Amino acid sequence: MIKSILTGYIDGAISKAEYDKLDDGSFYGRIPGCKGVIAFERTLRECEDELQATLEDWIFVGLKLGHQLPIINGFDLNKEPANESMAAV
Repeated sequence: MIKSILTGYIDGAISKAEYDKLDDGSFYGRIPGCKGVIAFERTLRECEDELQATLEDWIFVGLKLGHQLPIINGFDLNKEPANESMAAV
């Protein structure tokens, strides 16, 4: 099965996520290399879900604003899309 570039990027970033349990029993998550992608939630599962949602928003905002996003596991979202000729279809 071929993964889309976006799916591969998200999966690669999430695989690098780091989580900590805080003193109050809640959880903190972050993705190293993705500045500002953090989450705080009551449970680990909620933290994982919130971190992925935050990552997705961070990617879309970054692309819209033209920010340079880190290359993750060989997935580079900064490349200009290539147009194929209709003859290839």
